[in-house]
Amino acid sequence: MDDAEIEIGPVNLAARVDEALAVQALAFGLDAGEVAVRRHIVLRHLLSPGARAYGATTPDGRLVGFVYGMPNDRAHWWSTVVEAYLRATGTADWLDDSFVITELHVHPDFQGRGVGRALITTITDTAAEPRSILSAIDTDSPARGLYRALGYVDLARQVHFPSAPRPYAVMGAPLPLKRRN
Repeated sequence: MDDAEIEIGPVNLAARVDEALAVQALAFGLDAGEVAVRRHIVLRHLLSPGARAYGATTPDGRLVGFVYGMPNDRAHWWSTVVEAYLRATGTADWLDDSFVITELHVHPDFQGRGVGRALITTITDTAAEPRSILSAIDTDSPARGLYRALGYVDLARQVHFPSAPRPYAVMGAPLPLKRRN
């Protein structure tokens, strides 16, 4: 398929949550139990002030990638977990006045084609906040390479979330994100 045919635009993620989670399950290796838990989390997140989502769709309307995020709120669970790690590295101020990328996933058949880059730059271009934060599994992965290319830097590493078996890194970038030269 011609990648130029992939359309990036706002998506009603609540209406397409099962389709999005099927993409996430493939991209992230989730089982049915994890998908069920994440379904409730996604739907709850979408009720947060300023939450928005974008999707990558094929001409026939198939969702092959999605991103969603919101202005960060220190009272949210994610912030309460990462705050101690950020405080230890002197970067806790990143929790204020930041747009958090909550999830970004692209179907494996469409990875490496710029879909993830288009999704994250499109959503952050709509942010009123001057910077963005996110967490990613703390390994040398294509996702972390993309984030670095966009200007994200490590704010804290070896961050342990109670429900996650692998450690994460928290990354931050000034907005707008870097574009290819």
